[in-house]
Amino acid sequence: MPLARYAMYAWGTQIYLAPTWDRGETWQATLRHIAKEGRVVVISCCQAMRRKDIPDGLGLEKWYDQSYEATDEWINVGESSIVGPDGNYLAEPVREREEILYATIDPAALRGPKWMLDVAGHYARPDVFRLTVDRSEKPMVRSPP
Repeated sequence: MPLARYAMYAWGTQIYLAPTWDRGETWQATLRHIAKEGRVVVISCCQAMRRKDIPDGLGLEKWYDQSYEATDEWINVGESSIVGPDGNYLAEPVREREEILYATIDPAALRGPKWMLDVAGHYARPDVFRLTVDRSEKPMVRSPP
């Protein structure tokens, strides 16, 4: 969602949260790209889940058996990580285990890189491009009048 990211960068986002079910080399490359593109810290929270983590009795057994091998293997390996504004890892991806990641974030490190590339600032080209975002409240569910 490049335009949504652009809006967040323009509003001054410094820490970008990316909770997801996604994982793998392509997803990690995406996280590193977002960090470098926006000169932000990206915190990726990915679910690490095994079959035994799904309680019985939810009606998911048939779905699980059709979608995954009936073993205690990982349904999702996780790969949570924290990426700095230079695109390098502050906390490497965690795979096949549950773990809380920590990283020290230097606020000064978030300002400096914008001098090199600020996609929503001096590189934005407001003379030829304008993004309008409607930030008004929109309820998820409406009842008829």
